[in-house]
Amino acid sequence: MQTAADGSAATWEELTTLFRDLVQKAAPSGAMLFLLPPTEPVLQLSMLYGTSWHIAAPWARIRVEEAIPAAEAVRDRHLVWVGNPDQFALHYPRLALLVPEHALAAAPIVAGDDVLGAVCLLWPSWRPARLGRGERAAIESFCRRAGLLLRTAAEGGRPLVPGSRPRVLEPVRPHLPDTAEVMAAYDFAVRLPGAMSLDLEGRTTFVSDAAADLLGASPAELLGARPWEHLRWPGEPTFAERFRASVISHRPAHFTVVRPPDRRLSFHLYPDVSGVSVHITPLPPAPSHEPDRSARHSAAPGGPTAPYHLMHLAAALTETVGVDDVTEKVADQLVPAFGASGLVLMTVDEGRLRIVGHRGYDPAFLAPLDGVSLSSSAPPARALTLQQPAFFTDFAQLRSTHPDAVRYEDRDAWAFLPLIIRGRPVGLLVLSYNRARHFLPTERYLLVSVAGLVAQALDRARLYDAKQRLAHALQRDLLPRDLPAVPGLRVAARYLSAGHGMDIGGDFYDLIRCDENSAAAVIGDVQGHNVQAAALMGQLRTAVHAHAAAGTGPGELMARTNQLMCDLNPGLFASCLYIHLDLAEHRAALATAGHPPPLLRRPDGGTEIVRVPVGLLLGINADADYATTDIPLPPGTTLALYTDGLVEAPGVDIDDAVAELARQLDRHPTDDIDSLTDALLRHALRGVPRTDDIAMLLMHTMR
Repeated sequence: MQTAADGSAATWEELTTLFRDLVQKAAPSGAMLFLLPPTEPVLQLSMLYGTSWHIAAPWARIRVEEAIPAAEAVRDRHLVWVGNPDQFALHYPRLALLVPEHALAAAPIVAGDDVLGAVCLLWPSWRPARLGRGERAAIESFCRRAGLLLRTAAEGGRPLVPGSRPRVLEPVRPHLPDTAEVMAAYDFAVRLPGAMSLDLEGRTTFVSDAAADLLGASPAELLGARPWEHLRWPGEPTFAERFRASVISHRPAHFTVVRPPDRRLSFHLYPDVSGVSVHITPLPPAPSHEPDRSARHSAAPGGPTAPYHLMHLAAALTETVGVDDVTEKVADQLVPAFGASGLVLMTVDEGRLRIVGHRGYDPAFLAPLDGVSLSSSAPPARALTLQQPAFFTDFAQLRSTHPDAVRYEDRDAWAFLPLIIRGRPVGLLVLSYNRARHFLPTERYLLVSVAGLVAQALDRARLYDAKQRLAHALQRDLLPRDLPAVPGLRVAARYLSAGHGMDIGGDFYDLIRCDENSAAAVIGDVQGHNVQAAALMGQLRTAVHAHAAAGTGPGELMARTNQLMCDLNPGLFASCLYIHLDLAEHRAALATAGHPPPLLRRPDGGTEIVRVPVGLLLGINADADYATTDIPLPPGTTLALYTDGLVEAPGVDIDDAVAELARQLDRHPTDDIDSLTDALLRHALRGVPRTDDIAMLLMHTMR
């Protein structure tokens, strides 16, 4: 059960009632409710229906930027429906890998301007491919009412904060059976050759005497236990895996195992939202001439969800980029999935261990461990130096091996897992548990396998981060660090990388002070996202700066810059817009080489797109001409220059996007250039993925 860290119990019950009403009306096979705390962009699983916590544990924390339907619903503030399994696999491969053959709906919980959470519902894929009107109405009603409830709780000073585990709803039943029906169901079960009932966690809730006899155990031994853990022979991991697959897919499953020495048993599994019914029947021995294809004992590690969690973590790590991404994914997955109370992820840097992420610890406790030498006797350093995983059942065992070990709160069991790549130490993963824990050989094997996956992801992430630091340093040096102060002119600039490739773009901007009463502004975009594009951008910016300082007019400046680019012959093209501002005469002259038109907001508040004769892109034809256009620039005028990354998006007409940007400029009648620039940037980034860099330069002539 979830413990409400904050918020009254009554409010939690109200939310539970709303959630239960939703699953009754929409009739999903599974449902998850996520809350979005104001402190971090992470959806936290708060309520669960139709599946077990162990299966849902990898979704305990979903970062808002992830490629997950619930996160997409929150980002875009609209309902996400995926009714086709092929589309499910295409757009959400990691989710489809683990929850195959399903239809899904995810919707944001919104109150006013705030997104407070999301709800996600699953149905088997054999349902209709379209979301029904009643189902949509039930989802929308729930989101509206839940949003109001959450906002009211927050405004009352009692916000709902998820606990360590979600609240798991009891199954919705059409009606409760009377005594006669209960007895009839019992009689039906005991008449079968062997009948068992398992809850969604795999624990035995009913077993007939006949079933217990077939399994070679007493009913008392089986009740409350997972059969594949109590009886090691029923084809593990077949039973565990088939159980998990049946719970997730809501489809019957069948398999055959051999009870030693040679008794063949057939298992049929029938799932619903409350659990799984198991029908066991004996089979005749396999003919001696026919190979026995029954599942036999396997030494596969872990219980029913161990391979599932390992596969989920592997899939999640493929989406990581930098070290921070790896840290978040590992913490989000391992802590709930493997029952850990705390996690620390460390890397090796110049003979010392550096903490790059943690979960379930006070940073003050970890501070002395950050930077510890590999030559020290501390448990993390010792495990990594020996390149051997270390497992400690309780703190007494840890203390006997490491007398100087310091205990954190009530942590008892520990696992120190070296992260090794081809014999080279990359870092260390530390897991701790609040209770004593006997690490069985299968669990140790699984945790070491997990460490191998984390090591590979962390090594790639460190290389990526190193490249990014180099790219950012290069980008920072190529763009102006500070714009000059120009009397009578307020300016603001922004640069936002698209975040792909080397993260070096060819977008550039500059402001050049020509004399006391004039200045020049330039913005451009070199084709490509690589070192060559960045180098060419630096050359163009230098050329424009030199010509502007010499007083060259806009048209001639553009022609000379074009000639230079053609002489360099880089095999790339560039767009460019140059404006000379005469602040004394309140006029501006501009020329463009294939660049998006600037926007101008007049002092009276009207906004227009400045139509300028568009010349050829730079680098195409050395003899190209570029026309100069004069425009009035009275005090109180705002000019917006931008690159096409601000208005270009898949499926969006660029002319429509420029017109909408002009409307946004008109809707923010402020002289605060910085806040205006941020508002335009927020509008452009909202809901539409950007694939190009963005550069912006806004100028406001003072009255």
